[in-house]
Amino acid sequence: MAIPKVMGTEIEYGITVKNDRDFDPISSCVLLVNSYREESTTKILWDYDQENPLADARGFQVEGEKYTPNQQENIARNKTLANGARYYVDHAHPEYSCPEVTNARDLVIHEKAGERIVEQSRRDANRVLPPGTQMLIYKNNSDRKGNSYGSHENYLMDRRTSFKQIVEHLMPFFVTRQIYSGAGKVGSENRAHPCEYQLSQRADFFETEVALDTMVKRPIINTRDEPHADREKYRRLHVIVGDANMSEFTIWLRNGLTALVLAMIEDGAVDRDLSFRDPVRAIKEISHDASCRREVEMQSGRRRSAVQVQREYLEMARRYVATREVAAEVKDLIVEWERVLDALERDPMELRGEIDWIIKRALIEGFMERKGVDWGSPQVQMLDLQYHDLRPDKGLYYILERQGRVRRVVTDEEIERAVLYPPEDTRAYFRGGCLRRYGTQVFGVNWDSISFGIGDEPIKRVMMIEPLKGSKQHVEALFNSSPTAAELVRNLRS
Repeated sequence: MAIPKVMGTEIEYGITVKNDRDFDPISSCVLLVNSYREESTTKILWDYDQENPLADARGFQVEGEKYTPNQQENIARNKTLANGARYYVDHAHPEYSCPEVTNARDLVIHEKAGERIVEQSRRDANRVLPPGTQMLIYKNNSDRKGNSYGSHENYLMDRRTSFKQIVEHLMPFFVTRQIYSGAGKVGSENRAHPCEYQLSQRADFFETEVALDTMVKRPIINTRDEPHADREKYRRLHVIVGDANMSEFTIWLRNGLTALVLAMIEDGAVDRDLSFRDPVRAIKEISHDASCRREVEMQSGRRRSAVQVQREYLEMARRYVATREVAAEVKDLIVEWERVLDALERDPMELRGEIDWIIKRALIEGFMERKGVDWGSPQVQMLDLQYHDLRPDKGLYYILERQGRVRRVVTDEEIERAVLYPPEDTRAYFRGGCLRRYGTQVFGVNWDSISFGIGDEPIKRVMMIEPLKGSKQHVEALFNSSPTAAELVRNLRS
């Protein structure tokens, strides 16, 4: 029986400072992150001791050194928030990692909360910039100079499922899901074959099938084996193949269907060989075909379109859910999956209010028709970027949202609450609750631990290796009986 698919996302945002000839992305990121203030969490360290980014899921340790910043740099680059999230500087990008959630709808809420937190910190950062300059943030994946930055998904899996089996059954799904999860992009990059418009912002940057790296020779399937949970029971599948999406419906479909397919793999319900002869080539060919009709060579010698491959997964999913009890959301996802595939087969533009790459394409084509310009126009390139602008009054996606031209999945009230509060059904509730109640006594935090500095006593580390423990149901009574951190630690150990 597949384990619950606890999930989360990590979004690296594009950053620039307009009219700053000496723009330094790292110092700008530090300013941005530190402009977001929660008084109880300003001096808490991120606990790097519990991390091991060099462990490979194929069963070995990669050579290299783990980077650990000093205390001052740690505080400057990291914020653990009372909503259970981590907001920090990753290389030359601001990154927001949402708290752990148990379903795709909550994922949408908390990822969208991240957008609002980043935008709030951008506005606050601009107040201290020199006159005439302005910080701009984009939720996209490319700077148009050959650099790509990630939008990563994470899913809890059963360690007993062999990684080889995960790769075999997941590769064709990842190669083809971009037909509904792509963010859309004008032109190509990274020496890929030229095209006017493509489905995915990331597809051109994948150069190998399976590997540990995320920045060079990017793999379709990443092998990082850093579970942030009980290592004997769990693995965390670290997915780097996705785009940064703006559409709530696209995010919901992307994460919900991926979680479903992973559960199917764990339960042995993916029973067909859908392997591509050359997945790296296939992911680019599919991305470059906005008609969604191009057929790609399979390992068997057949040629299939991405829609046809996705239909195979859909058929297996239907059989899977018919034999067990599943959440109502899973049933909704399957209905929407079929509807989306049908529309993509007929005419992708039927989905111009729902799927990111199609929303953006419809917007750009309307502009080109009105202005009499083509795909090579600098104005078209600017529209592509402006779709991802986090400014509510300038970002084209947000303008469409206000006009009611894109489909919503969640409410503004739910998003605003998630800016302040963690989900209630994972350990994020305990993490966020500790920060809110005992923030001045929290010394360090990681996904699977929290440490308290209580007076002159040694640091007290509380482990949180079970992602579904620490929920409101588990710990609300504990919080109510523990007015101080010292009492909390005592109560936990009694």
